[in-house]
Amino acid sequence: MEIGIVVHGPDVVDSGMAAKVIDKIGALGNISAVMAGTIGKTAVLDAHLENIIDMSKSLKPSKCIEDFFITKDLIILLNHGKTTENGLLFANIVVSRIKDRNTKPLVQIERPDLSDGKVIPWNNQSVDMAIKISKMFEMELENVPELVTPISIEDHGHRIIRNVYGVHTGEMIMVNGIIVGFAESEDIRIISENGFIREIHGARIKEHGLEKLHGYNHRIPIDLRKCWVKSGALRSSNFTVPRKETGPERISEHIGKTGKIRAVIIDHEAEKTFELIGDADIAVTIGDDTTDIAADILYRLRIPIIGITDGDIDGFSHLKHKYPGSVVIRLKPGNDDKIGKKIRETFFDGKAIADFKSITILKNNIFELSKKFIIFSTDY
Repeated sequence: MEIGIVVHGPDVVDSGMAAKVIDKIGALGNISAVMAGTIGKTAVLDAHLENIIDMSKSLKPSKCIEDFFITKDLIILLNHGKTTENGLLFANIVVSRIKDRNTKPLVQIERPDLSDGKVIPWNNQSVDMAIKISKMFEMELENVPELVTPISIEDHGHRIIRNVYGVHTGEMIMVNGIIVGFAESEDIRIISENGFIREIHGARIKEHGLEKLHGYNHRIPIDLRKCWVKSGALRSSNFTVPRKETGPERISEHIGKTGKIRAVIIDHEAEKTFELIGDADIAVTIGDDTTDIAADILYRLRIPIIGITDGDIDGFSHLKHKYPGSVVIRLKPGNDDKIGKKIRETFFDGKAIADFKSITILKNNIFELSKKFIIFSTDY
């Protein structure tokens, strides 16, 4: 039997269960595992599973499943939600985006090794295999769920109300990867008018986040019906980062061979770090949380960053590492986005990637451009 396993998120990897499930399911056939999600890829690196779980793809879980439908006999969605209910809500979103969930047997393994974990067959032809898997892991078996509408939208034309489920009080609320509020209840409704978020019922709005989301002065509208909305921490603290193997000699060697270095700008898109970095030797990161998250990811890839921050940080609950050779520049409040835009226009010709003679030259250029706004800088 050919089996495809779609691993989602970091928690199932950090708990050690991804490795255990993949190993045990291997008794049923040949395994191909793929990770869906950027932070999950970081977890794969930390767990030294990069030779077991494919990180080369940048696809949503639904697309991973559909690809496996073509070549596999059984597809497993492996997830560890905040609760089992959250995990089922997530799976509803995934399955609702599949053209035909009855194409091949599709089984969800949710929160393995926990007392509330469940095995869920997502179509009738999955039931026999789900029974076998539930016995294998001694987990509760769920009936085939009715597919419910996982995203609740009230569409009033120019006014859209999106109900957000599975939010816990105190959690961060993100829209398209940008923090827009902090939950003060579990009843969250995001309200937009003419494409602009005006209210988040049940939450304290982060105005600067909304400014970022809508492109500041560019006033970019969004379609709240299609946005990626997430709540909670990107990653728990239940993991250990591998010790770095070498210092920044890799950069020096690169300069010696090609006479230049390649830099990329990561501007409030930390969740796309793996996709954006390409073959770059250094990243210029714009924003406090973006700098922390991207630097933490790039630490594993042995790539330094030049961080542009202004103290507007929300504090994601994961460890923060920066590769040797990195520098973080702290600007006066409200200036990271302005300077980030100037860096892109002045040194990157308005693009996200550019070549420079050396990292030192790039750093000096950025310091010179932003010197009037710098409070301090920190070298790593």
